[in-house]
This record gives sequence, C-alpha cells and structure tokens, in this order.
Amino acid sequence: MRITALYTYPVKGCHRLEHDTAAVEPWGLAGDRRWLMVDAEGVGITQRDTPVLTRLTVTPRAGGLELSAPGLPPLSVDEPADGPEEQVRVFRAKEPVPARVAEKEWSTRFLGRDARLVWQADPTGRTIEEQALPGDRVSFADGYPVLLANEGSLAALNDWLVEAGEEAVPVTRFRPNLVIGGAEPWIEDGWLGRRLRIGDLTFRAAKECARCVVTTIDQETGEKGRQPLRMLGARRRFDTGLLFAINLIPDKLGVVRLGDTVGVG
Repeated sequence: MRITALYTYPVKGCHRLEHDTAAVEPWGLAGDRRWLMVDAEGVGITQRDTPVLTRLTVTPRAGGLELSAPGLPPLSVDEPADGPEEQVRVFRAKEPVPARVAEKEWSTRFLGRDARLVWQADPTGRTIEEQALPGDRVSFADGYPVLLANEGSLAALNDWLVEAGEEAVPVTRFRPNLVIGGAEPWIEDGWLGRRLRIGDLTFRAAKECARCVVTTIDQETGEKGRQPLRMLGARRRFDTGLLFAINLIPDKLGVVRLGDTVGVG
C-alpha cells in the first residue's frame, strides 16, 4: 500500500490543493483548514449549505493567502496575528474556539451574505471530542486532523454506482487529505484503534468518517446531485452513519510524500 494523493484545503470548504509532499503537524497537514469563513453569528460556513465554496481558489504564501473566485478581483490576505480576536464555532452545536478576523468585505461579496474570514492563530485551542488523547488538537477540520481514503473502497463504490446506472465519482468528492492505493476495498474498517505507519511517521486510526451531503457536490462546479450519498445509504449504512474513509491523529510528526508505503501496526 502506498500514498497516491495528498490534499489540503487552506480555507475550510475551498477547492483542494494537490501536493507531492506535506508536513504533518499535531493538528493536521501544514496549512490545512487553518482559515474559515463564518457568518454574522460566528458560525462556520461550509459546503453543506454553501456549495459556491467549491469555486474558491486559495494559494498559500508566506504569512498569508491569495484568494480568487469567479467574478471577483483576487485578494491577498495576511495572517492577522494582531487582528481582532473572536470566538467562533466550526458548527453551531460545537464549543466556541479562538480565532482572529482577517477580512470581511471580500468574503461577504463572494458569499452574497454577511461573512468574514477568520484564522486559527492558535492551533492548540481546539480539542478533539472523541477517541483522542487529552493533548490532541485539530484545526478547523470537521473533527480530526487527517482524513484517509482508500482507492480500493472507491472502486467498489463506483462499481455499485455503475451497476445502478449512475456515474462514478472521483475521490475528491470525499475531500480526503491522504489517499492510498494497493489496498483491498474496505480494509480500512479493520484499522480503527490501530496505528498506521506512513513512511517514517505513525498515525492513530481514531474513528470512521460518517458522510454528509458534501459528497453529492461536484467539486469543480458546485452542482449538487444525489450520489454517492444515496448509494452509501444503501450499502454502507452503520449505526455511526454512512461510512467512507477514516480519521487519523498524528503520533509522530514529519513529512509525508507521494509513494510513501503504508503499514498497519
């Protein structure tokens, strides 16, 4: 088994970035989901209700980001190290976490409603709620630092879709950080509670990933459909949700690379 793709999403919900290598930090891959657009109440805006985020292109630079989207002039944003402090919620039902406001006008124009872009200046400020150690932390990702998807499981899912007369979907629908090849379909189900060795690093396989409506959104156009969520409901429904991919927590930090071998401890 080997790593076949590496992705990050600097602003939660934005179009993916592809990498050959990525540094692993305690709270996720370097630069992954440290920025978040929030609404007037300080609650995170995600693709779940705002698919236009798929059209947000982000280019990291030293000390900030370059943002671009159709119909808007590009914007360069600095990390607001001294910006206004605010408590925000990644989801409405979650506990507030500290952030700093980076800008308001461009985000409001892009989303067509009152919004602002915030930055997670202190990545140690958000804990992991389940299947974690007390010192584990996470960025503005849904709940865990790293999401791993298996090409073999995707192939099995796409076989089901094609048999049902539906179109196959790319792995990008699931917005993973790491993608592995050379593994049997659904073998990752048996990795929970164990450790993965990826290159020179180790990760804890903490929790399965329950999927939501984001999987039905075309990540290139923002258009919504029905699949693959309906098929997951028919074939991958468990007590914990409609499952695809697993969540990881880094144990040992360093760098992951395309082609790194993957082993299970």
